Parts: sequence; C-alpha cells; structure tokens
Amino acid sequence: MKAPTLILVDGSFYLFRAFHALPPLTTSYGQPTGAIYGVANMLRGLINEYQPQYIGVMFDAKGKTFRHDLYDSYKAHRPSIPDELAAQIQLLHELIHALGFPLLCIEGVEADDVIGTLAKQASTQGMMTIISSGDKDLAQLVNHQITLINPMNQTKLNPEGVKEKFGVFPEQIIDYLILMGDSSDNIPGVPGIGPKTAAKLLNQYGTLDSLLENIEEIKGKLGENLRAHQNQFPLVKQLTTICTDIPLDLTAADLKPSEADTTTLLELYKKLEFKTWLTQLEEFSKENNDLLDPTLTSAPRYETIFTLEALSIWLARLKKAKLFAFDLETNSLNYKEAEIVGLSFAITPNEAAYVPVGHYYLAAPTQLSCEEVLKKLKPLLEDLSLGKIGQNLKFDRNVLANYEISLEGIIHDSMLESYVWNSTGSRHNLDALALKYLQRSTITFEEITGKGSKKLTFDQVEIEKATIYAAEDADISLQLHHYFWPKLQQQPSLYQLYQTLEIPLIPVLSHMECHGVQIDKDLLKAQSDKLTTQLKELEQSVFEFAGESFNLASPKQLQTILYDKLNLPAVRKTPTGQASTSETVLQELAHIHPLPRLILEYRTLHKLKTTYTDRLPLQINPSTRRIHTSYHQAAVSTGRLSSSDPNLQNIPIKTLEGRQIRQAFIAPLGYCLLAADYSQIELRIMAHLSNDEGLLSAFNQGEDIHQRTAAEIFSTPLNQVTLDQRRSAKAINFGLIYGMSAHGLVRELGVSYSDAQNYIDRYFQRYPKVKEYMDEICREARSQGYVETLFGRRLYLPEIHAKQPQQRRQAERVAINAPMQGSAADIIKKAMINTYQWLQNETYDTRMIMQVHDELVFEVPKDKLDTVIQKVQESMCTAAQLKVPLIVDIGYGLNWDTAH
Repeated sequence: MKAPTLILVDGSFYLFRAFHALPPLTTSYGQPTGAIYGVANMLRGLINEYQPQYIGVMFDAKGKTFRHDLYDSYKAHRPSIPDELAAQIQLLHELIHALGFPLLCIEGVEADDVIGTLAKQASTQGMMTIISSGDKDLAQLVNHQITLINPMNQTKLNPEGVKEKFGVFPEQIIDYLILMGDSSDNIPGVPGIGPKTAAKLLNQYGTLDSLLENIEEIKGKLGENLRAHQNQFPLVKQLTTICTDIPLDLTAADLKPSEADTTTLLELYKKLEFKTWLTQLEEFSKENNDLLDPTLTSAPRYETIFTLEALSIWLARLKKAKLFAFDLETNSLNYKEAEIVGLSFAITPNEAAYVPVGHYYLAAPTQLSCEEVLKKLKPLLEDLSLGKIGQNLKFDRNVLANYEISLEGIIHDSMLESYVWNSTGSRHNLDALALKYLQRSTITFEEITGKGSKKLTFDQVEIEKATIYAAEDADISLQLHHYFWPKLQQQPSLYQLYQTLEIPLIPVLSHMECHGVQIDKDLLKAQSDKLTTQLKELEQSVFEFAGESFNLASPKQLQTILYDKLNLPAVRKTPTGQASTSETVLQELAHIHPLPRLILEYRTLHKLKTTYTDRLPLQINPSTRRIHTSYHQAAVSTGRLSSSDPNLQNIPIKTLEGRQIRQAFIAPLGYCLLAADYSQIELRIMAHLSNDEGLLSAFNQGEDIHQRTAAEIFSTPLNQVTLDQRRSAKAINFGLIYGMSAHGLVRELGVSYSDAQNYIDRYFQRYPKVKEYMDEICREARSQGYVETLFGRRLYLPEIHAKQPQQRRQAERVAINAPMQGSAADIIKKAMINTYQWLQNETYDTRMIMQVHDELVFEVPKDKLDTVIQKVQESMCTAAQLKVPLIVDIGYGLNWDTAH
C-alpha cells in the first residue's frame, strides 16, 4: 500500500493526542495553539508520506449521539473538554479547511461512524483505504482493503496485524469489546474479563454466539460472571459496533483535497504565530506567485564529512566564526562511559555538518578516525576566544574530558537560555524547544534508533540517518540561540542571571561530576544486610497487626487491609475514586492506628536500601573507583539543582539510617571531607524580603530564631522555652514560608485546628510584615503572572488565575516560597562560582565534590584545612548582600556524616 487511494483521518483522536502529548504552546497574547500545531503537523507528515488521491478528516460533533439515547451512562465518566483545548477547535477546523482537506463533522453520530461508512463505500468501489487513528474500536473495520495506522507510533494493522496485537481477528473485535467493555466510554463488560481472557474465549469458541451456546460448560467465577451479565450483550453490541451505513451527502470519491487557500493560511499562521510555516508560505508565494503547497517543508543543507579535505574547510570556517554550535553523538548517556560516535557543527541557520568517527554496522562507509579528528579539533575546542553554543554542553564537556580535551569558550547554551527565559514554559529538551519556539518538528532519537528490544545504540545507526539527526541538533541549538538571545538582552535581570550565574556554573558542575566522590562499598554492603533484617522484622510486625500476610508493594492489597478489614477512614481518594494509600494519607492514619506508621517506616527503609545501599556500589566507576552523579541546571523551576544517577539530594540526614549512608561517602587517604552549610538561609531571605523588624533584629543579634519565635508565640521568656516549644516554632517558621495552612500545621504538630490557627495568628501578630509580604507577593503574582528572586530569576505561575480554588491556592503557596527558595538557589550557585575561581587560581589541592541543597562538600588535604575553611567561609558569606548576615556552618571529618 505504497500509494493508498483514500486516507480517513480520525481528527478527534489526533486532537486529544496532540493536546496531551505536546507542551502547552501559546501565542504571545495567550491563545493556546499546541493541539492545533500538533494536528496540522501530523497531517502534513501523513500527506508527505502517502500522497493520497483522496483524504477526509473526521471530528466528533458537539452534543449527544444515538448511543446516548441507547444508554444514558454512555461516556458519563468522561471529563469535560479542558478550556485550553476547547479554545483551539474552531481555529483548527479553519486551518484544515484552508489547507484544502475535506472535513466532516456529522451531528448525532461519532467520527468513527463516518469513517466506517466511508471505508465501506471505498471497499465496494475497489479503493484501498488507510484509517489513521489509535482507537482500537476501528480495528473492527480492517480487512485486506482497509489498513489501520496509529499516527503516534506508525504501527500498521492489516488483518494479521490485528490478530497479533489483540489476539483476535477484525471480525471478532466487536465480540472482544462486548466481553471486555470499555471503561473510557463507560461501557460495561463482564467482571474479570480483560484483553487476554476475551481473546482466549473467542479463540476457543470463535464467536460470542457460539460462546453463549456453550456457556454452561464454562466453570468457576468466569462462568458465573458470563451468565450473570449476558443480558447486557445486545446493548453493548449496539454501543460498540461502528455504523457503516449512515446517510451522507457525499461519497468516498468526493474526498479530493483542494488547493490551499493561501490568503487564509497567511492570516491563520500570523494569528497563531506559526513563524516557520509563515516564513515558508511567504517565501513560496513570492517565488511562485501561486498558492502554497501544504506539504512544503524547509530544506536545510546538512553535510557529512568523510575526508580530511572537507574537514579542513569546515575547520577554517569555524576559526573565523565568532560563535559556532557544537554537539557530540555518543554510544551512551553515561558521560564517564560514553565513546564519541560523531561530531556536528553549525555556523549559520539551516546549514550544518556531521563528522562520523565511530559508526559500526555492516557495510558502514570508511570514516575518519576519532583520534585524528579530535587532534585537529582540540585547539579550537580549547580556545577560549572561540565562542561555543550547544544544548546541554556540560555533557559534551564531560565526554571530551575523557579524551583529555577541555571544552572552553562555552558562552551560550540553548537549554539554559530557555530555562532562564521561562523555567515553566516548556520542557527544555531540544525537541520541545524547537516545537514551541521555532514551530519545527525535529527528528527524535527514537525515530532513528528505535525502541524496546530492537533499539540501536547510536554507533549502529546508518550514517545517512545519523547526519540528519546530529546536524539538526547543532542547527537547532544555533537557531534557538538566535531566538532567545535578543529576548534575554532586553531583560537586564534575566541577562545578568544567565551571564553571571548559569553559564559560569557549567564548568563548575562539570569538574565536580568528573572528579566524583569516593564510596566505601563494604560499609554499604553491611548496611544493606542490616536493612534487609530490619525490613523482614517490619514485615512480620505489619502482618501481625493486619492479621494476615500480603504484598506490601500492592496499593490494592493495602487498601483492602486498611479500609475493608481495619475499617480505617478513607481520608483521601485517588483520581480513579479508590481510597488512597499515599504517604500523606498514611501519615494522617498513623495517629489512629500503628499499622500505617509501620508501612511508612517500611517504605522509607526499602527506598534507602534499593536506592542507595544496594545501588551505590553498582554505580562505582571501574576506572576512577568513584561515583559520578549528574547535576541538572534546568530541571527545578525555582533554580535549585537536582542530581541523578545517583540522586544525592534525597539522602536523609535526620534518620540514623540516612546518616549511616552518609558515612559511606569517604575522604581519600590524607584528606578530609569538609561540609559547609548555609544556616537557615530561607528564613534569612524572608527577613530581608519582608523587612520585618522582629526577624531582622533576631538575625542581626545572632539569636536562635526558632527559640525567639517560640518565645513570641507561646508568650514564654526566652530562657524558659522548652525543646518541644522550639520544635513547634521551627515547624511554624519553615511551614509558613512554604505557604502552610492551619490544616498543614495540624498534621505537622498533631495539635487541634484551633490551636494551629492560633499559632499562625500569633506568629503574624509578632511578625506583621511577613504577612504583608505574603499578601503583596500574591497580588504581584496575580498582576504580572510571575514572581522574582533577589537575582531576578522569574518563576511564572500560569495557575494563579485557575478556576479551581485548589489550583489557585497551590499557585499562591508557590508564589510565597519561590522567591526564597529560588534566591537561596541563586546564592549557593554564586558561592560555587566564587569558590571554584579561587580553587582554580590557587594550589590548595582541594576539590568541590558535592552540592546538596544549601550545602557544599569538599575534599581537602588535612594540612590545608584551616586555610580552606577560611576561604570557603568568605566565599559563601559574601555571595549576596542581605539585611541580615549569611551564616555558614562548617564541619569536617573522614566521612560525610562526621563532617556535617
């Protein structure tokens, strides 16, 4: 079916998949466009691939269909269409019409019925038909003239493909659906029958009618359920059968695409701010003085370099360029293990080159050697005066370090430009950024490597395909820079943030990652064995309280124990209506029964074991004998760093088990670990931002802020504050800067609601400007749509105007906390940059090896401790000028625990 006669597009399926799959694209004036762009892009791809003679796009009409008349509860559980999606439907219809595609939307029936009717007509007329949809119901239409193609993964289903996917042939699909039902449409099925059982029964009996004739021979619960629910089968059959005979004013032969309406397309592309398509349309119209070909796509020039002569030409161009984009392709995402497969460059948009150096597959062409290419590139890559740009260049820097090349001159990173411009506006990977800001659909990694068991490593990818992918990466990075850089330059605070914090931080993090941390794997093994014993003991205690054994990892089985057997109150439900067993719920239930507390303890220890004591030894690099984490600059919206493989941010410090894990982070012989931790930095930032006299006075006089707050709230002399009162005051101090309500304080302190509200009221009476600041920052967020840190970092809050009160309140809590958490993140980044600079300039033989929230950890020679402590203290305390002093607690020892 290389040239199908007819394509029938399930527009409703396209619409919802595009809406949920793509980032929330919007125009500069707030019009949502993500679904429109996604559907239009999929249609363009469909036309490009198949070039059909006939095509139709079908949408569900508004209102009820004949199925609602048959069954009142049909689709009753479906949520209403989100406002952001509803606002796009009419514009999408206009765009499809303007592109020249026939569009059908018939009242009283569904898009599936229109597709079924036209597909049957086409079959009787001898046409070959493709149905483009991921809806499994449409598999009942498949025959040797009708193929079903899922546009999301390009899976093609002919009759044999239907059998392979569902276990039954197309003519059995209706019976298959009758037995299973369809929860998404609220169509009842037979309890206990899922896809496998339905397929098994139909393979045994052939048809549902045959099954019913022999229903008495089916034993057990399955037979009981079938007999109990067989009366619903006729109704379900009407609901699941696609109509193939609805009256239409046209036939399949009438679905000829017409020429595109260039004038309307120009208006729509401008209105929707689809800049790339608009540019293509304008250029095409000027050149041809004619209508736009709707399948027109840009034609970038990407070159593959196989010879030293061709490489020399590009090297000469790179030397003359003020800025060039650079990207590596590797055979692994682990930077310590990755080997270079190829390199790409771009200097001007829509032009790039790829140098393959490590593709290994049958009949692969001869390539330049990696050693040869890197030898020629090393002077350019290490030249500080030659500006480089890329997407997440820290990874490329780390990989090149394995080849004894130091990537210098990193002056731009498209990922960080996007992150600084709007941390919440999009995911910051290249594909998402290209789609949102350039309206360009890029080739994904999975498209060229595949996925699952057939997935290739990049060195196995054909060079022709690899060139398009790799060169596009460099090209798009450059184009994204051209998009973001003028915008950042127009915003002084964002420009400064990008230039003085985010870009200078790249080499700092790179050095930390490449150096790594030494681990005592024998100690971790002993801890893991101990945790295994503790978990078994906890498991037995749980079973004793439950009165039976069960799978602790199964939420369903835990629900049964907690709510059916022990009759504990279901304080919260999941989105599907089930009683929740989340950590928050278990914490509440722990006040009334010991079992939830044991479950929480079990989960905590199990996570420590599987995440750290078992896994950390496996993550030790065999060459360096250290673990090497990856720090992520563009992951947390407030500016905080996160880490992965391993995640160093979540090792608990308050529990004995967490501290024991920290004991396994050790210093090399002759060294100590030095830990420097900002003291109560977010509270100090709150004092600075709110300008509250009470908080400023407490910090400037060096008082214990939690003791001071306890004295104020509990009306107790400062020297008579108890440990419990101080603990409560600490919870209040930190809770309120996270926007905690009285309900949250009830859970935190285990007090009554009236006491919790009383504590909050007293707090704001003693620190009135804190309340004024919180109210003002929420007003500011509602007015401008974002809040800022002390360094000018912006956090946009799209849900600050949400219709749902819960979403609004959450946005307000974020608005209150983000300036403090974000400022703390910015301050420690500045401290890291300051510290790194003097470490590079002096001969202290000291390495910064970890950053964990408000803490920095160093490896320091024992004989340099005094000097390094002084310098670290100075770098961290002067990272920002606040109205209160920045205090840093410093400790040291042979392991991380003793250093803290």
